[in-house]
Amino acid sequence: FGAEKLYTMAREFAGDIDDKVVFDLYSGTGTIAQIMAPVAKKGIGIEIVEEAVEMAKKNAKINGLDNVEFIVGDVLQAVDTLTIKPDLIVIDPPRDGIHPKAINKIIDFNPETFVYVSCNPVTLVRDLKIFIERGYKVEKAKCMDQFPRTPHCEVVCKLVRL
Repeated sequence: FGAEKLYTMAREFAGDIDDKVVFDLYSGTGTIAQIMAPVAKKGIGIEIVEEAVEMAKKNAKINGLDNVEFIVGDVLQAVDTLTIKPDLIVIDPPRDGIHPKAINKIIDFNPETFVYVSCNPVTLVRDLKIFIERGYKVEKAKCMDQFPRTPHCEVVCKLVRL
């Protein structure tokens, strides 16, 4: 239930993605890419856990989605293999946030919009400073208590290029 709310929020923050290219970085089992795929031109997910990518591919097939692709790899290296330009990048990194050596590579794609899903407000703030320095602004942000009675929360941010 909490995950469904979180993914719905991420989809809403993405806005109009009709016929657009979407990257889903740190994609896990590809849920975000698959939620966006029915209207997007193409979705590409990158995830380091091979089993998660296999599940993403299996789920995409079950859901009849032929415009999504999932790549096994560390975002730090895997983004170097991408040649298509994204209109939107969704980022859902682990608690450590975006790898410091990967963040500028990701921003260099220069999409109109980023949707950043974070489970750690401390690393989110660290990463947002870099996005802001590189010409993006936080258009909106929402916090969600996905883990009641714990100090943890999820934050979804929409960043737009200035």
